[in-house]
Amino acid sequence: MSTSIGQNNLENQLDDMVRSFVQEKLETIMKEEMNQFFEGNPELKNYKNGSYGRQLDTKYGRIEDLQVPRDRDNAFQTEMFQPYQRYQQWLGETVITMYQKGVSTREIGNFLEHILGHAYAPGTISNITDVVIEDIRAWQERPLQKRYAVLYLDGTYLKLRRDDVANEVVYVVIGVREDGYREILGFYVGGQESSLGWKEVLSDIYRRGCEEVLLGIFDGLPGLEEAMKAIYPKADVQRCVVHKVRNTLNKVRKKDRSAISEDMKAIYRSNSKKEAEEQLQAFCDTWQKKYPKISRSWREDFHVLTTFLDYPSSIRPMIYTTNIIERTMKEFKKRLKTMNSLPSEEAVEKVIYMVSDECNTKWSTRRLRGFKEASPELHTMFEERYGSQTETEEKS
Repeated sequence: MSTSIGQNNLENQLDDMVRSFVQEKLETIMKEEMNQFFEGNPELKNYKNGSYGRQLDTKYGRIEDLQVPRDRDNAFQTEMFQPYQRYQQWLGETVITMYQKGVSTREIGNFLEHILGHAYAPGTISNITDVVIEDIRAWQERPLQKRYAVLYLDGTYLKLRRDDVANEVVYVVIGVREDGYREILGFYVGGQESSLGWKEVLSDIYRRGCEEVLLGIFDGLPGLEEAMKAIYPKADVQRCVVHKVRNTLNKVRKKDRSAISEDMKAIYRSNSKKEAEEQLQAFCDTWQKKYPKISRSWREDFHVLTTFLDYPSSIRPMIYTTNIIERTMKEFKKRLKTMNSLPSEEAVEKVIYMVSDECNTKWSTRRLRGFKEASPELHTMFEERYGSQTETEEKS
């Protein structure tokens, strides 16, 4: 026990020595800044006026009485920190990075207490992360490319506190250009997922410049196809095949799942629409009597499940499912899962924005597989539907 106490005392003494050394160096630098200020402005009728004490949180703990030099006219300002700054830049960057990784404000406060020797309240941590709010607003209003070959649409629910805690949706749109580079075009927080909500989301994407789209890919939310067509009437729609397969298998007996799975696979792995229709007929012939509702459902959805077969074969593995956007949604949830509920829309937006910005930076140098080969054909599809870029610009 005494050894532990002695070790703690030694660590505290070392911490004090480091902080004292840092304080001395900071004060020396500021004095030199003051000297250079007067040497560089000899015409000023101004004088040094002692110093004043202030607190400053550094990597090495809190300095309680840092002596900052001042002049009579308050014209001098040190480059070390801003007048009302209470912590060095590293702290703000650390807080934002931890918040981005999904660490809760309370856990961040505990971490800083361990480093600095005193606590930051969760509200203070939140205020520090507010520096990204202006970046979020600018990001949400940034102009978009005119043409995106593919739009992936998906929503995920999280617990958001207003008067009380309830599940609310985050709408997310990922766009892929004809050259295969993708980006998160936007995210929208609040309410319950609906076709009307998606229509508003797509209207905003269009307003920001995304006017020409070849294909929209999403799961089976009722009304979403109509919402897509309302904003992009010339676009095709593709229902996620993987979702359809999962839903089908949930409705059949266990002993039939393997056989039905193979028969469904024969449909969506066809090389053409004609072949897919033949496989659909074979599927229905086999299962119509035992599972009439399933056979009818596949017939009704066939068109929106096989749109991808009208597109270049090199990109079909990328566009028959929503897997690309689902992986992104999992990343959002991973960053948010440490927070039992989010205290406000802005709190949600901070995390989603920072993950989105991180994804876009990473994706800016990674082309999706197959799009390089498909690019000429996709370009031709754009020209056939929307005219050349020059023609559409002249019309607008």
